[in-house]
Amino acid sequence: MELFIVLVIILLFFGAGRVPELARSLGRGKREFHKGVEEASAEAEKAQPEEASSESEGGRAERASQPQ
Repeated sequence: MELFIVLVIILLFFGAGRVPELARSLGRGKREFHKGVEEASAEAEKAQPEEASSESEGGRAERASQPQ
C-alpha cells in the first residue's frame, strides 16, 4: 500500500512523461553500481593470493636469517 502511495506522489511530482526516463536512469545507475562492486571484489580476490605469497616468502627469509 505504501509503495502505491509513493508511486502516485512521484507521478504527480514529475508527471507521466518523465517517469519512464527516471526509471531508465535508476536502472542504469543500479547496473553501473553492481558492475563496480563486481570489479572491486574481483580485484580484491586477485590481490589476496599475491599478498599471501609475499607474506610466506618474507617469513622464509626472516627464518633463514635468524641465528640458531
